[in-house]
Amino acid sequence: MGAEVEAVPAPRPPGGKRRSTTLLHLLNLEKPDGVFVFAANAAVKLPPPSPEPEAESLIDKIDSCCRVFTFADAEHCADQRELKRARLAEILAAVRSSAKNQNQPPGLALDHRVMAALVRMLAANLFRAMPPPPSSACPLAEAGAEAAEELPAASLLPSWPHLSAVYDILLTAIAAADPKSLRAHVDRRFLASLLALFASEDPRERDRLKAAYHALYSKLTPERAFMRRSMASALLRFATDAPSACSGGVGEVLEICGSIINGFAVPLKDEHRGFLLRVLLPLHRTRWLHAYHRQLVYCVLQFLHKDPGLAGAVVQGVLRRWPVTNCQKEVLLIDELEEIVDALGQHHFDALALPICNRIARCATSCSSQVAERALYVWNNERFLEMASAGEGTMERILPAFVASIEANLEQHWSKCVQQVTASVKTLLQQVAPDLYDRCAADLAAKRAEADAEAAIREARWRRLEAAAAGPNAEPEHKCS
Repeated sequence: MGAEVEAVPAPRPPGGKRRSTTLLHLLNLEKPDGVFVFAANAAVKLPPPSPEPEAESLIDKIDSCCRVFTFADAEHCADQRELKRARLAEILAAVRSSAKNQNQPPGLALDHRVMAALVRMLAANLFRAMPPPPSSACPLAEAGAEAAEELPAASLLPSWPHLSAVYDILLTAIAAADPKSLRAHVDRRFLASLLALFASEDPRERDRLKAAYHALYSKLTPERAFMRRSMASALLRFATDAPSACSGGVGEVLEICGSIINGFAVPLKDEHRGFLLRVLLPLHRTRWLHAYHRQLVYCVLQFLHKDPGLAGAVVQGVLRRWPVTNCQKEVLLIDELEEIVDALGQHHFDALALPICNRIARCATSCSSQVAERALYVWNNERFLEMASAGEGTMERILPAFVASIEANLEQHWSKCVQQVTASVKTLLQQVAPDLYDRCAADLAAKRAEADAEAAIREARWRRLEAAAAGPNAEPEHKCS
C-alpha cells in the first residue's frame, strides 16, 4: 500500500484565526487533487463484498424450480419438465457437496440466502391440497384371510420424478444444515404443512415424509413439543373421523411416535401418559385397525416397558373397544393381549388375568373358526401358561371360564378344526391342573343340570298356562313343590 503518511500541521499564524485540523483538511493539504493515501494500519469500513457467482447461480436454479407441473398430459411441456428434473439433480448435487464438506471451512452452498430459496422451493413443490379419498377405495373390513389384503389400492403420483428429487433435497438439506439455521428458516407453518402431506395416497411419498419429519424432530429441539402435539391431533382426528377417512399415513406417523416414545425419560410425564390414554387407545376402535395395528402395538408396548403400572388402563381400554361383528379385529386384539401379557410381570398379570382370560374364553366359542382357534392357541404361549400356573390362585379364577368354553366346543361347535384344537387344549389343561380341571368340570355339570331343571319347570308352567287359556275344562295348575 505504501509508506506511512505523516501529517505535519502547518504553523499557526500569529494573531490569526485558528485553522482547521480535521483529518479531511489535512488530507486536502497533502493531496489537493483529491487522491488520498490512507495509512496501512487505518481501520476502514469496506462495503460488503458482492455475492459469489456460484451462489447466485445456485439461487437462480432453485427459484426456477418453483414452477410446478401438473403432469396431466404426458406431452405437455415435456422439455420444460425434463429441464426442471435436470436442475433439481444439480441442486441436489450442490447440497450433497455442502453436506460432505460441512466439517471444512464453510462455503456459500447453504448460507442463509440459499436456505431461504430452498425452503421456498420445497414449499412450492410439496405443499398442496389433498383430494378426499373416494368412498369406494375404503371397503369394509371383513373376516377371513382376504380381509387383510383389502386395503385401499396405492395411488402413485405421476409427478413423482420431480417429487422424489425434491424429497432428496429436503433430506439432504436437513442433514447438512446446522440446527440454528433450520430454526431460522423452518417455522411451525412449514412443519404443520409437512405433517398434512401424510394424507397422500402414494406410499413412496409417505415413506420419504416419515424420514424427513423424524429428522426435523431430531434437530429442531425447541419445536419437539409442538410436533408431538401436531401428531397427536392428527391421530385423534383420524380416530374420530375414521368412518369417512382412510388410514393412509397413520402407520407412518405411529412409527415416528414409536421412535419418540422409545426416547422418553422415566418416570413418564403426564403429557406422555395422556397421549397413550387419549390418542393411542382410541385408535383401536376404527375399522382400519389392520392397516396400522403393528405400529400401534409397538407404541403401546413401549409405554408398558417404561411404566408397567399402565397395564390396567391399557387392558381396560382394549377390552372396552372390543368389536362385535368384525372377526379380523378380534384376531388382532387377541394378538395384542397376548403381547401385553408377555410384557407383564407376575404381579401385574395376577391383577389382570381374570378380565383378559374371560374375554379370550368367550372368543374361544366364537362362530368364526379363525377367532376360536386364535383364542385357543393362547395356551401354546409358554409365558402365558407359566404365569397362569405360577400365580397364587390365578388358575382357580381363570380356569372355570375356559372349561365351559372347551366343553361347549367339543359338544356343538361346527368346525372340526376347532374341535381338534379344543381337544388338544383340554389335554394340556388336564396335565397342568388335573384336579382343578375335574372340579371345574363337575361344577359345570352341576350348573348345567340345575339350569336344565329350571328350564323344565318353566316349560311345564307354560304348558299349563296354555292349556288353561285354551278352554274352561282345562286342568287347574298344581303348585309345584
